[in-house]
This record gives sequence, C-alpha cells and structure tokens, in this order.
Amino acid sequence: MSTTPETDADHTATDPEDGASPVSTDGVVIRGAVGDDLTGVLSVGHRTWLATYEPIAGPEYVAMGLAKWWTSDVVTDSIRKGRTIVAVEGDDVVGVATFGPQDDAFVLWKLYVLPGHHGRGIGSRLMGAVVDRALESEHSRITLSYLEGNQQAARFYDKHGFVETHRETPGSGLPKSVWMMRELEAGDPA
Repeated sequence: MSTTPETDADHTATDPEDGASPVSTDGVVIRGAVGDDLTGVLSVGHRTWLATYEPIAGPEYVAMGLAKWWTSDVVTDSIRKGRTIVAVEGDDVVGVATFGPQDDAFVLWKLYVLPGHHGRGIGSRLMGAVVDRALESEHSRITLSYLEGNQQAARFYDKHGFVETHRETPGSGLPKSVWMMRELEAGDPA
C-alpha cells in the first residue's frame, strides 16, 4: 500500500442534487467504482507500484505484484463485488482503495494515490470511505499490511489510528510485511 501523508483540510461537500454524494470542492469525487473505471484503476496500480515498490523490493517484485493483483480479471472482480472505491478528478481515476472480508476481518487490500495528487487529502478521503464500508458491514476493525521500508505508508496509517500487530517474513530476500489494525466504533472519523 502506498500513501503519502495527507493534509488535514476537508475538501468534501454534499452534492445538492442528491444530498449524499461526496463532492469535492477541489474537483475530486470519492465513489464506488463502476465498470467504466477499470482502465483508470489499472493505470493507478501500474503507475504507483513501480514508484513505490521498485526501490523497496526490486523490479521482480513489482512485476510479480502487477501480474497477480493488478490484472483486468482481478480488478473487474473487485469492482463487480462492490469492493473498490475510486477518487476521480474529471474523467481521470487518481486514487484507488480496495477492501473485503477475510475470515472474520475487514481487510484494506489497496490504497494508492497517483504521486502528482499526494498531499491533497485524497488518501484520507479514500480511507474515510473504507471506514464507512467497514462500519456498514458491521465490522469492528480494519486490518492491512504494507512492506517494511514504505515509510509513507507507515506514517499515513499511523496518522489514521492503525497500530502494528505483527510482521511476516515472506522469504526470498523480500522485505517483511508489516500488519496493522484499527479498532472501529460507530461514528468513527476516517
């Protein structure tokens, strides 16, 4: 997962037409992904993974991750199941979050914002949407992992109330996965 510390400014307003859709005063809308977002979601994955993971884990890890987690089939399945949230500016997907259940847990699998959009609060707004989905599905916690060495992710998740629970060593000389958890209560902010 790749994120950058976000600003604390709240750029979200309510859409006057429906009274509920998150509409940003800076032109960025956070919403559930639809089929037409597939190309944009894949673009975010491919553009962020190289910049985020090649310095930490090398080009082979990047190639493996893109082939495993950022294919049309994988992303389409996540969109169809309602487990992908996008940040859209105009017609462009500029951020992505995916989530879903695993055993009894609610897991944040991906949270990426294009580098040119860091520092605008987009990651925080995506996180807020994920927290809302977890609460709607009556989960009391969110878990996630990031690669050791990804200091941007470490700072972002710490800022959003996540605490480290354990580390896993994948072997083959790859960095450890740092697992984190955040307890949730109704009315929790992002």
